[in-house]
Amino acid sequence: MHAVSDVSFNANDGEMVAIIGASGSGKSTLLALLGLLDAPDQGSIDLDGVELANLDSAGRTKYRSRQVGFVFQQFNLIPNLSAKENILLALEYAHWPKADRDARATEMLTMVGLSEDKGERRPAKLSGGEQQRVAIARAFAAKPQLILADEPTGSLDKSTGQKIVELLRNAATSQRATVLVVTHDEKVARQADRRLEIDDGVLKEIA
Repeated sequence: MHAVSDVSFNANDGEMVAIIGASGSGKSTLLALLGLLDAPDQGSIDLDGVELANLDSAGRTKYRSRQVGFVFQQFNLIPNLSAKENILLALEYAHWPKADRDARATEMLTMVGLSEDKGERRPAKLSGGEQQRVAIARAFAAKPQLILADEPTGSLDKSTGQKIVELLRNAATSQRATVLVVTHDEKVARQADRRLEIDDGVLKEIA
């Protein structure tokens, strides 16, 4: 059995697509492959005409830093950096012009509803919902084409999770990025523009 097999789907700029499925069905594996966090044992990954599996180390790094953004369940912020510094670091990795980074980081904090004061705080001084907002700001900062969100509401209470889903939808539209959300929560999935279900590595669309 393959973790992911013959997966093919289209997603548009500004669209949020939910991927659902049972535990072990291949949801997170699919995101890891699309984000080049994992490499396929066999087969190929074609994204917008680019064969990802054929990229060399430099190409993979460039892809991850400029063309894709990540949002994780556990936030994955760097603890000894402030919220704003976490975003600035992502812009540095993406080789954004140095003169434009501060303004872009401030713009992203505003987009996710965080004040300048919150931007100066380290993650430990922010709530879970605020940390996830920072993670979303960081993911969108370098204007990637694709955002991969793996259970982005899994560590949050229901009310905060709902706000995060709305934030992802709004950010997808305003930033013209495709957002793929892996979730086990049907309520989260129903708020996406489309829903895909993966079962034993095989993907199908839910009408």
